[in-house]
Amino acid sequence: MKEETSGAVLINTGSAFGGTNEAELFGITAEQRKPSILLHACCGPCATACVERLAPDYSITVYYYNPNITDREEYYLRRDTLLQFIRAFNEEHKDTYHVSYLEGEYDPERYIAKCGPLAGEPEGGARCDLCFAMRLAETARKAGELGISYFTTTMSVSPHKNYDKIRTLGLSLEQETSSRFLDVDFKKKNGFGRSVQMSRQYGLYRQNFCGCEYARYPAK
Repeated sequence: MKEETSGAVLINTGSAFGGTNEAELFGITAEQRKPSILLHACCGPCATACVERLAPDYSITVYYYNPNITDREEYYLRRDTLLQFIRAFNEEHKDTYHVSYLEGEYDPERYIAKCGPLAGEPEGGARCDLCFAMRLAETARKAGELGISYFTTTMSVSPHKNYDKIRTLGLSLEQETSSRFLDVDFKKKNGFGRSVQMSRQYGLYRQNFCGCEYARYPAK
């Protein structure tokens, strides 16, 4: 039986390194010395290459906020797949990095209320733009609330996502929060190909639709 708990946080406040240095004696770990980033993740597979790219330079908290996944079972399957990856990545890099996890509220009714009137829109159209805006705005808000320096999203790793739209939205959200948008298109440098490779490496479930019922069962 899946544990269906929203708002769970997995944060390691100890050192990410085995040894102790002068900074750590004063309670400052290597991860804390890096700039912090809240990385919105739509699923485990998309998170893989993004986490790998950011981990050397940022202290990452992965934020799973996806009310657009309207099927409850699918939502928790993707959540559990993301946690599967984070746990495996942390174990593999336990002497180097530590990735934390934060889960937002699961409220598909909010998504349906906002995006349902655009149900007939094609994939990549106005409905998707509204969905991206909803999730990224919440990520920016949460980053500001928690005092996290940067925010960004794994959505750009997909070849089906328009990064110019994501970038424009992210930069506009900087005006509403103390956190800054990290302007990085994760699909570049073979990001998508690397995410496919890493998904196989970690044995992750890969979905075949974006998330909402309108994408899963498109109008004919």
